[in-house]
Amino acid sequence: MKKNSLFFRTLLAISIFIVFALLFLYFFQIQFLDYYYEKHQIDTITKIGRNVKNKDIDDVDRYLEESSYSNNICIKYFKDGNEFSYNTKKFGCVLDFDDSFINGYIKDIKDNDLDYIKLLGKDDIKSILYLVELNDNDYVLLNSNLESLNVATSLLKDQIMYIVLLFCSIGIVFSVLLSKTITNPILKIINSAKELEKGNFDVKFDGGNVAELCELADILTVSAVEMKNIDELRKDLIANVSHDLKTPLTMIKAYAEKVRDLSYKDKEKREKDLNVIIEESERLNGLVNDLLDLSKLESGFSKIQLEEYNLLDQINDVLKRYEILEEEKKYHIDLNLPEEPVIIKADRNRMDQVFYNLINNAIEHVGKDNTVYISVRTRPHHYTISIKNTGNGISKEEIPLVWNRYYTKKKNHKRNIVGTGLGLSIVKTILECHNFDYGIESKLNEYTRFYFRIKKIK
Repeated sequence: MKKNSLFFRTLLAISIFIVFALLFLYFFQIQFLDYYYEKHQIDTITKIGRNVKNKDIDDVDRYLEESSYSNNICIKYFKDGNEFSYNTKKFGCVLDFDDSFINGYIKDIKDNDLDYIKLLGKDDIKSILYLVELNDNDYVLLNSNLESLNVATSLLKDQIMYIVLLFCSIGIVFSVLLSKTITNPILKIINSAKELEKGNFDVKFDGGNVAELCELADILTVSAVEMKNIDELRKDLIANVSHDLKTPLTMIKAYAEKVRDLSYKDKEKREKDLNVIIEESERLNGLVNDLLDLSKLESGFSKIQLEEYNLLDQINDVLKRYEILEEEKKYHIDLNLPEEPVIIKADRNRMDQVFYNLINNAIEHVGKDNTVYISVRTRPHHYTISIKNTGNGISKEEIPLVWNRYYTKKKNHKRNIVGTGLGLSIVKTILECHNFDYGIESKLNEYTRFYFRIKKIK
């Protein structure tokens, strides 16, 4: 058994607690037994004396008689020159002694302004004599023995020894059971975690009957599922990026060889082939830049530079890049913009990337109408910008995943016209850097709408 294991520490902690509890019991039961016994006897006769003195009782004689026998004390009641005795024949009662013996102690009590005094009776039995003065002539004497507790103490010592042995045995068994109750679910979780470490993402975590461990197990199970998804998406990303890198490189190589071997003498063909090389080079450069931008943004290395500008001017500038698509590919961009300027505070260059990537994504997945809808709506406290297209749409299950840098939609769509497949991850990161709200609305086989909100400048 490892000394730093939870099982050993739990067993040790419970064992130490039991030992200290028993030592505490032994100390107070044995060492302070005489003290508590004496205090109890004094409290008893003090209570009786106060009840008599304060006249809290109607029949004093009857009360004193009942108290003497029920509490095993002896009492003498002096009233109007008469003497009444209660239980004075009990063993060790000093009130049965000569009056001169008692009167001496009464004098000591009065002279020292005390309520009671300790004294030794027959056979050196310790005793308490309590005086209650009712008036100048009437008074009550109460006497209680402080019997030796040596026999009782000896019995208690023997008894406590057996109790110690019994409780130690029970404590060890209880400690082992409790430790196993706690440690067994933890060991199961550890074993499951080792399976997860080996790459078994289908492992399930079991927390047993302990609420906190069940919660931990649930969290780890969800984490395992997420790790499985991330691992799959990572593989998809590598495959997609490799494909996107390979395609332009293949094209560049092929057309470069064509220029070298065939079209280098024909100016028209040579320029056409060189244009393809340039376009594919730009495509390759875009992919590399997107990867670098995403890495910089997520690591916090690239900081946003805020400035105030007209958002409508920016949108119109971005759309100029797509004029060739409208002319050659017959795409249509439907604009719905307010007439008055929309002044915002943001990083202009980064917001260019947001619009560029959202529009690229909308064109990539556009429906049969080949139309992308862009709108800016003015609200009391913010502007809502949306980019919408018709088409296949996105299922509810996929919506939370589309922002993931490892996610690729597993449905056939048009080949990227411009862009690299990492656009939405870049959009998400830039919007979060600006603290802009964003989201997606989609309906299968109808439309998809990406939107974000920019607060108005106060």
